[in-house]
Amino acid sequence: MKPTKDKSLFKHTYDVTVKFEEVDMLHIVNNAVYFNYFEQARIKYARDMGLLPKGGVALNGTAFYMARNEINYLKVATFEDNLRVYTRVSFIKHRSFGFEHIIENVDNKKIIAEGSGVLVHVNPITKESLPLPEEFYAKVSQFEKIKPELIEE
Repeated sequence: MKPTKDKSLFKHTYDVTVKFEEVDMLHIVNNAVYFNYFEQARIKYARDMGLLPKGGVALNGTAFYMARNEINYLKVATFEDNLRVYTRVSFIKHRSFGFEHIIENVDNKKIIAEGSGVLVHVNPITKESLPLPEEFYAKVSQFEKIKPELIEE
């Protein structure tokens, strides 16, 4: 899945400033840290959309497992860079959905990374996948303005 670089398609953002502990001995953000930025952005997205149950993740008897996570590194980020993570749900299936992300340096407007991932709705006890709740479809479809042809069965 090739993520889009068209920022106009993204309605949700999360801002982060690179911390000292996130850079490596080359003085650039360590490659694994970008996945943390993606995760923080996904959690903020879910919280802002009202998709997280009261009390926290997985407290309603369901969970979302990351099934796929990928990234393309385009430029480097360094200590104290101001970054903006653009996040969107790019598709919805019956039991899973996909996220796309763009990370932009706020000061120079350069896209430094892009990525995507797939999450599966799961019963955390049985480890079996579950259909996504109607509330999820409704909230995400309304927010993202997803066209019906992007929602797959």
